[in-house]
Amino acid sequence: MSETDIDSQNTFKRSFKLFDATMIVAGSMIGSGIFLVSADIVRNVGSAGGLLVIWLITGLLTVAAALSYGELSGMFPKAGGQYIYLKEAFNPLVGFLYGWSFFGVIQTGSIAAVGVAFSKFSAYLFPVLSEKNILLSTSFFQISAAQITSIGLVVLLTYINTRGVQHGKFVQSIFTVTKLLALFGLVIFGFIMGAKHQIWQQNWLTGFSIQQLTPTGIVPYTGMAIFGAIAASMVGSLFSSDSWNNVTFIAGEIQNPQRNIGLSLFLGTLIVTSIYLFTNIMYLSVLDLSAIAFAENDRVGVLASQHIFGDIGTNIVALFLMISTFGCNNGLILSGARVYYTMAKDGLFFKSVAQLNKNAVPEKALWIQCVWASVLCLSGKYGQLLDYVIFVVLIFYILTIVGIIRLRITKPHLPRPYKAFAYPFLPLLYILAASSICILLLIYKPSFTWPGLGIVLLGIPVYYLLLRKKQDF
Repeated sequence: MSETDIDSQNTFKRSFKLFDATMIVAGSMIGSGIFLVSADIVRNVGSAGGLLVIWLITGLLTVAAALSYGELSGMFPKAGGQYIYLKEAFNPLVGFLYGWSFFGVIQTGSIAAVGVAFSKFSAYLFPVLSEKNILLSTSFFQISAAQITSIGLVVLLTYINTRGVQHGKFVQSIFTVTKLLALFGLVIFGFIMGAKHQIWQQNWLTGFSIQQLTPTGIVPYTGMAIFGAIAASMVGSLFSSDSWNNVTFIAGEIQNPQRNIGLSLFLGTLIVTSIYLFTNIMYLSVLDLSAIAFAENDRVGVLASQHIFGDIGTNIVALFLMISTFGCNNGLILSGARVYYTMAKDGLFFKSVAQLNKNAVPEKALWIQCVWASVLCLSGKYGQLLDYVIFVVLIFYILTIVGIIRLRITKPHLPRPYKAFAYPFLPLLYILAASSICILLLIYKPSFTWPGLGIVLLGIPVYYLLLRKKQDF
């Protein structure tokens, strides 16, 4: 039997229940960022109140976007998620530009970054896996044990997901529940320890002021620089809260998608937003602001765990982060391949990718994603690429929310099992807030924003080249 015959007999199976979908949302969001980015935020805002406000704004934006996406997921409950939404709300070019950026950098770069984070924290327990352990060195490049470990993780999880959604779903649920319980446990132990000290009160002497914290002391901002500091602070928190939309990519495999996708988006983002906020309150309870800001390699979570559990704290957090990044990457790998499959169905990706294997999963899409993510692991440029596209990620989120309003006008008769919460106030609030951040990033972080735009715009000639090739056939 040919592969095409197999595909014709198999379609996506609706295997994901509400709990499974919620675990995709939460598991894809929680990686290693919550243990790292608070250091950079404190350096930029210099106060306890400022740290919590940045995380609170990020959480509110994330939940607001998730509530708005529920309407789109109910209208288009099929594989592809945001790619489908943008194509339907605007045109195929806009959808392709998202898919192009998604494959080139956003999803594969995230997979590479999370994979390398896994290997770095694994090195705490197994030093042989360190990035300092160089396995191959030439005049052009070096390959470290950490890079090989990260690639091995990506390959393993890709293979697991080619075996069927039941395998990927099981891994996702187990690892997400484990890391949520572990993170809640760390927060509770931190609060218990913090109650014995006066660090919390000392940190709050800084109030809600916004000022730069340097190793030599406080440096006040002048003029409009304060807004640039806020925007720069939110880059890390937004990335740590990203990937919540991954559940929309597997809409074709979710039971009762009109209800469960929107609900899982709300529940997942609410759970993660809450735990992120509590984790930062815990940091302020056990570490002074300078310790948070200048933790070695920004590893605030490691430092906090050392204060709570002593020397064994490093190993505790390292183990937790191995679990966290393992589960996070599973969610990214599982969901991302569905976008390429849908693009291929539209003739905008490799034709062979538009097939399901005997397990009713897009195996070729999974392996192509695996190969490119592995290349990014070897290149060492994934982190830089992710910096470039935070602006682009926000632009596509804004466009998608705008798409809700546009579809209300252009296609009012389409069924909407779920309508965006507090429409149009909440969607407009998100558009305004996210647009303000984008403008500030354009002004104060041009070295990141303009290259990010360049990556997207490169997709325009590729799109028309694919169209011409499609017409030739």
